[in-house]
Amino acid sequence: MVVLAASIISKSGKVLVSRQFVDMTRIRIEGLLAAFPKLVGTGKQHTYVETENVRYVYQPIEALYLLLVTNKQSNILEDLETLRLLSKLVPEYSYSLDEEGIGKTAFELIFAFDEVVCLGHKENVTVAQVKQYCEMESHEEKLHKLVLQSKINETKDVMKRKASEIEKSKIDKNRGDKGGFMSMGSGRIESSFSDVSISSSGSGFGSGSAFGLTTEVDSFSTKPKGRQPSSATAPPKGLGMQLGKTQKTNQFLASLKAEGELIVEDVQPKAGQSRVAAPPPTDPITLTAEEKLNVTLKRDGGISNFDVQGTLSLQILNQEDGLIQVQIENGSNPGILFKTHPNMNKELFSNENILGLKDPNRPFPTGPAGDAAGVGLLKWRMQSADESMVPLSINCWPSVSGNETYVSIEYEASSMFDLRNVVISVPLPALREAPNIRQIDGEWRYDSRNSTLEWSILLIDNSNRSGSLEFVVPPADSSAFFPISVRFSATSIYSDLKVVNVIPLRGGAPPKFAQRTNLITENYQVV
Repeated sequence: MVVLAASIISKSGKVLVSRQFVDMTRIRIEGLLAAFPKLVGTGKQHTYVETENVRYVYQPIEALYLLLVTNKQSNILEDLETLRLLSKLVPEYSYSLDEEGIGKTAFELIFAFDEVVCLGHKENVTVAQVKQYCEMESHEEKLHKLVLQSKINETKDVMKRKASEIEKSKIDKNRGDKGGFMSMGSGRIESSFSDVSISSSGSGFGSGSAFGLTTEVDSFSTKPKGRQPSSATAPPKGLGMQLGKTQKTNQFLASLKAEGELIVEDVQPKAGQSRVAAPPPTDPITLTAEEKLNVTLKRDGGISNFDVQGTLSLQILNQEDGLIQVQIENGSNPGILFKTHPNMNKELFSNENILGLKDPNRPFPTGPAGDAAGVGLLKWRMQSADESMVPLSINCWPSVSGNETYVSIEYEASSMFDLRNVVISVPLPALREAPNIRQIDGEWRYDSRNSTLEWSILLIDNSNRSGSLEFVVPPADSSAFFPISVRFSATSIYSDLKVVNVIPLRGGAPPKFAQRTNLITENYQVV
């Protein structure tokens, strides 16, 4: 069996795609394909035509012909099996079986033909295997990217070490410029500089201040602490800003980015910057109730999964506030099951709704202001099959009209929550350009890498409980627009859990506390 060529031609004889599997000239293949429409008769049931030298095995596909050109010694049964497999592959890669659709996916079809026929002989493959092979996932490419990223990380480490060495050499040079005084008290001052060099989160000179490699040297000279010699003077002002580490690092990373490399930078902000980005809570005690939502909705209506998992965490800044108990209200939802931490007094919680440790003399752990995780006190879970509990429902209506697919998507939000930063991600078939947006309530962005349309609504409240999106793409199957993923957050929660009071065990006035509530989506899909 030898397949000379596999082609797709129009009924008028126009060649759309042709793949040759043996050596032949262009004139010969064009002559063979040009002769085919004249040999096909009307009203015949046969799917092959023979000439003196070759055999044509063909199958009509709407207004086109899928054609195999073989020699006369080829096995006709195997040729028909090859033709049948190719006829299944063509609709998988070309969503519209016309000249325009075949022309847009010509290379994908040629690659698929190559997986089916090799040197004129049929390979033992299936449609699923051909699609997997054509995805071209390369283990060598992944390995190359890992090696490249490791080299970048090593280069960054080398730069950090060099910057540290330059900083130490400048400090040593400054000590040498002090002359005879440095030779007398070098031991004590050297230990002080060592404390400054290596401390990143501790307390330098016996205080609560943190000095790191990026701290200016003159910052501690203006506020001497501990037993620093009175005659020791600070280095010249501005020396700490002359390290040059950040500038050189950014120049090198910028050059790598200009060459198209993906750089993951380790950013360590200074103390002043971190306070601006995430200010510490003003209240000494903060309780955070957070719920994570896992929902799977059916595209035709109904709900297949609804699961809410919540946690109550405690954050204490000062150690003297650790001996406390927390009184809460559970709300009126009977479907929620609460579980306390193993160190909590379960009887006290079930009888009086008070969260306290089993050992009342043991304080709660304390953490820094930047530690937002806190200590877990309580967990709860709620599952339901009631569709009215869903905060946001999505309806998607794709319809094919001619050479276009019109997609209408509508959201309906429950009045239980005001949703913030809503992002609805709709998968799309592979497109050469962004879809044509006809109407939208909100903003949109097309992610060409992942072939996804992201529909964003900043806030959904009583003014916009419903909204719609309409766009047009080339012909596609309705399943290509699923699953739809949804992300949002809210400041209300299902459990309606409230912190009533914080009770100090040592007596005295109750300490100040703040309560935060947050509802986020962990996995929210329409399938």
